Amino acid sequence: MRIFGSNELKEDVLAKGLCIGCGACINLCPYFRSYKGKTASLFPCTVEKGRCFAYCPKVEVDLEALSEQTFGRPYDGNPLGTYRAIKTARAGKAVGAGQFQAGGTVSALMCFALSQGIVDAAVLTGREELLPVPRLARTAEEVLSCAASKYTAAPTLSALNEAIKAGGERLGVVATPCQTLAAALLRQNPMNEENFRDPISLLVGLFCTWSLDYRAFEAYVAGRVDIHKVRKVDIPPPPAEVLEIYTDNGRITVPLDEVRTLTNDTCGYCLDMTAEFSDLSVGVLEGRTDKNTLIIRSKRGEEVASAAEKAGYLVLEEMPTESLEHLRWAAGNKKKRALARIQEAGRLNTAEEAGRAMVRMNADAIAAILG
Repeated sequence: MRIFGSNELKEDVLAKGLCIGCGACINLCPYFRSYKGKTASLFPCTVEKGRCFAYCPKVEVDLEALSEQTFGRPYDGNPLGTYRAIKTARAGKAVGAGQFQAGGTVSALMCFALSQGIVDAAVLTGREELLPVPRLARTAEEVLSCAASKYTAAPTLSALNEAIKAGGERLGVVATPCQTLAAALLRQNPMNEENFRDPISLLVGLFCTWSLDYRAFEAYVAGRVDIHKVRKVDIPPPPAEVLEIYTDNGRITVPLDEVRTLTNDTCGYCLDMTAEFSDLSVGVLEGRTDKNTLIIRSKRGEEVASAAEKAGYLVLEEMPTESLEHLRWAAGNKKKRALARIQEAGRLNTAEEAGRAMVRMNADAIAAILG
């Protein structure tokens, strides 16, 4: 893996508008800060190789090496990534009542992991009014308070960095695909630190097609409702094609086509819809607002999902064939579109003398995605 410093990170990511604001570079040093979805570099830095660059999901990501290290197999461009099983899931009775988004699977997994000591704390995304904010949850009540999707980019991983700095060693993380990729890079110890121990005990990824620019979305919502009274935002599964905003005064819907104009441009370069480098990935099951799709990827993920089911925290069922095929189609299309944009930008497998790549992968994976 080619690693540079913050100057190259600013040149390749921030200056080009490619930063997604995942928080991977925040709380590592005093130089980077996040404000309302935007990352800023406050001071110049002369470090030639930095964790900020090494953890960034938008530059010099070697998918081949990462897949080998994470799953012990080459990156093959599969639309859904590497996995052991795909199920439908929903929260079981052991979780109790909660304001879940869809089936409540993510909340159930983290509540179970905390209850069994699999994790000591969970890095989540909460909300202050409309603004998504990083949270470190240590109780089931704190986990449930963070339930519900946010749809805007958030510096969630800044809470992970802060927890690691404080000595955290058994951490759960719930993350979007870009955040999951950054967390996976961190888990590989790219800086070759002595006595390194993977601080993440369970990484749960969230399906994501795109995220909204917070500042643009805030202005959009403020023109329609009092943002101080927003309680929940939701995008129902197809064919709804609307965004729902729940407030103290009820619910309003707005066309999803309008909302899509507010997405971060950098999302168009993201190859991953299903958080491929997580232990477990979760998304809404198409056509069912009460269930989730659960992709079981790693041995740890398989063990946790099985134990959570036995303990009554999860209800698992077979995945309908038609739902799986549509998910594969949607994820494959996202990969193909993103890879084409990366190629057009000259940032795929870029020769060292020509600059730095956004992504590196083998020729067979490229052919599989584009074919």
